[in-house]
Amino acid sequence: MIAPSNVSKKRLVIVFVIVLIAILALIIRLGYIQIVTGEELKKDALKQWTRGIEIKPKRGIIYDRNGKKLAINISSYTVWASPADIKNPKETAKKVAEVLDMDENIVYEKITKKTNIEKIKQWISKEEAKELRNLNLSGINIVDDNKRFYPYEDFAAYILGFTSIDNDGLYGVEKTYDKYLSGSPGRWVKVTDAKGRQLPYDGERIFEPQDGLNVVLTVDEVIQHFAEKAAKESLITTKAKNVSIIIMEPKTGDILALANLPQYNPNNPREPLDDAKKEEWKNLPQDELEKRWYDMWRNFAINDAYEPGSTFKTIVASAAIEENIANADTKFYCNGFIRDIPGAVLKCSRWYNPHGPQTLKEGMENSCNIVFVELGRKLGKEKLYKYIKAFGFGEPTGIELTGEQGGIIPYNTDIIKEINLATMSYGHGIAVTPMQLINAVSAIANGGNLMQPRLVSHLIDNEGNIVKTNEPKVKRQVISKSTSETMLDMMESVVSKGTGTNAYVPGYRVAGKTGTAQKIIDGKYAPGKYISSFVAVAPANDPKIAVLVILDEPQGIYYGGSVAAPVAGKIIEETLSYLDIKPEFTEEEKKQFEYMEKVPDVRNKTIEEAGKILMEHGFRYTTDTYNISEKSKVIDQFPLPETEVSKGSVIDLYLDEDTKMQQKVIMPNLIGKSREDVINILENLKLKYHFKGKGKAIIQRPEPGTEVDINSIVEVEFSN
Repeated sequence: MIAPSNVSKKRLVIVFVIVLIAILALIIRLGYIQIVTGEELKKDALKQWTRGIEIKPKRGIIYDRNGKKLAINISSYTVWASPADIKNPKETAKKVAEVLDMDENIVYEKITKKTNIEKIKQWISKEEAKELRNLNLSGINIVDDNKRFYPYEDFAAYILGFTSIDNDGLYGVEKTYDKYLSGSPGRWVKVTDAKGRQLPYDGERIFEPQDGLNVVLTVDEVIQHFAEKAAKESLITTKAKNVSIIIMEPKTGDILALANLPQYNPNNPREPLDDAKKEEWKNLPQDELEKRWYDMWRNFAINDAYEPGSTFKTIVASAAIEENIANADTKFYCNGFIRDIPGAVLKCSRWYNPHGPQTLKEGMENSCNIVFVELGRKLGKEKLYKYIKAFGFGEPTGIELTGEQGGIIPYNTDIIKEINLATMSYGHGIAVTPMQLINAVSAIANGGNLMQPRLVSHLIDNEGNIVKTNEPKVKRQVISKSTSETMLDMMESVVSKGTGTNAYVPGYRVAGKTGTAQKIIDGKYAPGKYISSFVAVAPANDPKIAVLVILDEPQGIYYGGSVAAPVAGKIIEETLSYLDIKPEFTEEEKKQFEYMEKVPDVRNKTIEEAGKILMEHGFRYTTDTYNISEKSKVIDQFPLPETEVSKGSVIDLYLDEDTKMQQKVIMPNLIGKSREDVINILENLKLKYHFKGKGKAIIQRPEPGTEVDINSIVEVEFSN
């Protein structure tokens, strides 16, 4: 036998190695297919063999804190077609269209699509579903479905939000808790042949959906009702553009109520409630319509920032007391003006009759700007800025709603000039959201702890078992308990003796602070447009609730103490009574109510004459306006003449100078804006206009920043 040559041996080894490598490669490939991509391939194969219809889970219910259902589901049905199983498409389309009141051609187009499954119509009635089932049409399936429904219509709309047609949360708690509320869909699966037709002897399988978890809010339906009722009444009486009310539990940060008016109906969130608006919106182009929708859905309490005005003095005073810069008895002097800031002269609202010597507590009662400018300067910009940040301004509060803003505060202390420090001390030159302000004042009330506002307390399953709990969360300690107590005492005197007397509630110790701030529009203060507010805590000796009332552009009288404080007082009285907190009348209160006096009529008198009459009757008065001359006349007053109030009450006087100012507007900058935007701006300002050309505005007369009469004609030239 001839031994194999070396060449043959080498060839055999090479062949062996190649075969070995090929086997190894096949093993690796097989392992990859089985282990790595096996599940995906199984799913793909299942998709080829089966056809499935999604079964929607029931969306979780939204309850108030006492178990009242605020958002529920109602039973409905959805019609699906399996095109491959439809034997006579024309006849089927005709019958389905008749039952569902649809266009026959549209139905035909849907049921002849080259797809496994096609939705014909969602949310049909029980009667339609029954009629369709009786027809027993091949390839037409009726699946149980459910639809979101808000039984109290527009109630708590800015808390609840709404869902899409597919039951996905789009706004409010519906959006932020969508992953818990939505659940997991089920599936109705059928085995099919290569053409997608259902096999006759296969076993259909139904994978049941898993319902969503139920959400329990911190909101109390009854207290929410108090807030919405008060907001509606206030909107009607003051003709304000918007009214926003928040009620919070200071110790936990729980939101008991949040109302914004005007509001919308979550059952039909794209249609305004106002009939005139509804008619106006019918002819709007789609892009403009969408803009109006977003404007309507804006939650003023968290989406918008405003200058807080004098309500911010509570923050400045808290910082000064905590830093031991001042106490309630520290002396100040108001001569009506601050003149030693380069390039600026600041004045008190009572500059024509200065407050004179007063303590910090009295300065708070009188809401004296001079006191707080001096206090802010003593505190210094570094310390004031530190407390602005510590109280949570400049950052979202973390409430469980979408689109929360952080407000506007200086970026750092380097850009705070002397004039900025002075104006910030009385709440100008800074912008906060209503939620930030009530949360900060709640910290002052609860002993100094800044809480994270809480809107959802826990999640429960359908058996009522608690699945997840959101515990109250302390973000940080901002001030000490002793500073908190001093502040509550000072704020209580604002209501018992100062500018907030209209929030007084017999038997309850109410602490509060008024605020009136001129609005900023297009970067400038807009004459005649104000935001009036009042923030309160009650009872002052054991705070159970904090209330913030904000009126955007009230017509006529606009002082926070006149239009917002009475609203807060009414809410406090109703809420404390509902919470079964008994009123406790002090001896001093009993005596005070023995000396009631009717308010004299001082309308059509000069400010000097009116002041003299009121003081003779034992009343104090305020005008809260800078535009006063000796000839200024009182055109209205609050409370009205003949109203019986306790002696020593503050009477708000509304002067003709305010009306004169409302006849003037500051010309906005129109350059670069489209023709449509310019029309909107000028019509909102009630200015007449004359246009030349199209495109973007390139020339305007008068110039931006010019004060003009509301009857002026504005000329605008556009680029072609």
